[in-house]
Parts: sequence; C-alpha cells; structure tokens
Amino acid sequence: MIAELRNCAPGSDKELQIINSSKNIIVKYLIIMPAMLMLMFADVKSQNFITRTGKISFHSHTKIEDIKGTNNEVFSSINSQTGNLQFLILIKGFQFKNAAMQQHFNDKEYMNSTEFPKSEFKGTITNLASINFTKDGSYPANVDGQLTMHGVTNKVQAIGTVIIKNGKIRCTANFKTKLTDYDIKVPSIVTAKVAEEVDIAVDCSYEPFNR
Repeated sequence: MIAELRNCAPGSDKELQIINSSKNIIVKYLIIMPAMLMLMFADVKSQNFITRTGKISFHSHTKIEDIKGTNNEVFSSINSQTGNLQFLILIKGFQFKNAAMQQHFNDKEYMNSTEFPKSEFKGTITNLASINFTKDGSYPANVDGQLTMHGVTNKVQAIGTVIIKNGKIRCTANFKTKLTDYDIKVPSIVTAKVAEEVDIAVDCSYEPFNR
C-alpha cells in the first residue's frame, strides 16, 4: 500500500482512494480487537469458535422498491460450553446493488455510520443442553440477548439453527426488527420506499479459536 502511494500523484483520486481504504482497515481492526482480546483471556477450557467472514443481510420490501444489503465481513464468536454468542458488524461493510443506495444507507439521515460505525449483539443460547456439538445434526437454538444499533440497545429473542457437520459449526437465523426501535428515522422523501420493519438473515460458519 505504501508503494502504491509513492506512485500516486499528490491529491489524485487514486491517492485519496488508497488513504480512505487504509482508514477503513484501521477502523475495522480497532473495533474487532476488543472482542479478540476477550477471547484470548477467556477460560482456557472454554470451547470458543469464531468467524471473521460471517454473513448478515437485511431486506426491506415495499410496493415501490426492494432494498437489500449484505455484509460478508461479520465477526462472530460462539462458546459451545456456555452458549455465549457475539456479533460485531461494521455498518459500512454492507454492500448494495448500486452506489446510491450504499451512500444513502450510511448518510447521517439514516444509519449515520460515521457516528455509529458498528452494530453489536451479545446473547446466549438458552436451550444449550439440547444441542450436541459433537454429533452431526441440525438443532433448533433459542437465543436471548441485546442488540445495539444506531446507539440504541434493545432486548432481542430469536429462534435459529445450529448445524453440526464433520466437526464444523454453522449458525443461521432469521428475524425482524423495526427501524423505530433503534431511533432510525427515514427521510420523508423516501418513506414509501423503505419498510418500517426489515427482515434480518444471519449465516455464520465457525472455526475453532486457537490462542
């Protein structure tokens, strides 16, 4: 990246693009690092599994327009002994079918990703005893926790699925959330295009966390 900067003309669009990319990488690691440190100092006997490439998408459907954003850089951890779950999502990591949607999504009038750069969920699988992490199968999972988004934290309950196959763990879930619950105010000019309640889909495949 340094070599690329040296080859750029000062003030050029390419130089600005490289600098902005560097800033995004630094912000990403500053946000994820506390969660990584928590895992490193967790009980050594605990069975922690993580992913840095989890997938979370949302879908807003109205008669006028369908809006879908997908984030494939979600950090998540799951502990098979305690049932603890954690998700960290960089808001600017959501990708859309066109640049205008992505810009509006991050604008101050909507998600305001500059002031609220991340969303976080911390929760627990409450029916952990019914999930056998050592046996292949598909297990219903009841999850209780708190979701923080746009500076607002709310309790969330969801039913997901834990899939065990060849020693690998995959977790999926679908739930709905209301924008007003997180003080997200859609500009009046586009209210007819954005649903009051959006569908959230989670799909994460985990690997053992090695200290």
